[in-house]
Amino acid sequence: MKGREMDATRKPMRVTSFDVAEKAGVSQSTVSRALSGSAVITEATRTRVLEAASELGYFVDERAARLRRGHTGTLATVVISKPGGGARDVNPFSYALLGGICAAAADRGLEVLVSLQADEDKLFGHYVERGQAEGLIVIGTTANRAAWDYFRKVGETSQPIAYWGSPLGDLDWVSSDNDAGARLAADHLVQRGCKNLVCIGSHDSVQRQFAERTDSFLDQARKLGKSAELIEIEHGRERREQGRLAAKALIDSGKAFNGVFAVCDAIAFGVLEAFQAAGIEMPGKVKVVGFDGIPAGELSNPPLSTIEPDLDQAGRLLVEAVTAGEEVEHPSIRRVRVRLLERASS
Repeated sequence: MKGREMDATRKPMRVTSFDVAEKAGVSQSTVSRALSGSAVITEATRTRVLEAASELGYFVDERAARLRRGHTGTLATVVISKPGGGARDVNPFSYALLGGICAAAADRGLEVLVSLQADEDKLFGHYVERGQAEGLIVIGTTANRAAWDYFRKVGETSQPIAYWGSPLGDLDWVSSDNDAGARLAADHLVQRGCKNLVCIGSHDSVQRQFAERTDSFLDQARKLGKSAELIEIEHGRERREQGRLAAKALIDSGKAFNGVFAVCDAIAFGVLEAFQAAGIEMPGKVKVVGFDGIPAGELSNPPLSTIEPDLDQAGRLLVEAVTAGEEVEHPSIRRVRVRLLERASS
């Protein structure tokens, strides 16, 4: 290694398999076979190579090894945000879901390449064709229809690909069990003594899951014999603002209400703010439940009760959808189980 020593002010040269071979007294090909677990190498030689590699601080280039075997060992995940938006504009739920994807990929020995995309002229999804990834997962806001149209076209020529929460009806996707979650919210509010229930949601939002949650909540409330009203959110506005405006409209309507279900946590935060500004006590006078289980709900005032999807399962289903290597019917919908997180708002 004398010839490879560097001045203390410069970075050391990278140790290579040739350096390991020289120290162990074997050929470079023997080093490669020993470190890959080849059965043709004796245990004595393998031990000598491993000791030399350890002493020199040599690590196998796993990415290069995978590429030689025809695999990248990588999944690409695109997080769609609003046009012109950046990292600060991404829904916290998408970041939580991304964590579930990364954990599931790691369990399979895979790495995740993450790309935050927003503007139509900068969209890119051909990671599989370029050999950068073995599959593509697309998540993020439904407000960016141009991006979803683009990734639908990508899916027509690039496989495997999976989506979470797509606003398009012809895509393979993974989603929360919106029906079960909304019914769970209605059951909880009724069990807590609420008789006049309200859903702050939408039948015609581009966020298709909102319609599922709205319909299921209203249906379950009526099955339980309670009055149920829908306050429609204003499309095109930021989620928290949608919640504030809908809550204000509810208050101004003069209708009786004591149990409110918001179809996502971000909307629910706006509802809490509007009720507080109006001096409405929670949970004494009105009880509120959201949907998504984002961590910020623990810090709201009051802490938000919410329907939480199992993001570990969500990550596994998305990863499985692009690594299973099997034909599925299209569109294929996989539902993620949910649970109620009861906090001070209800």
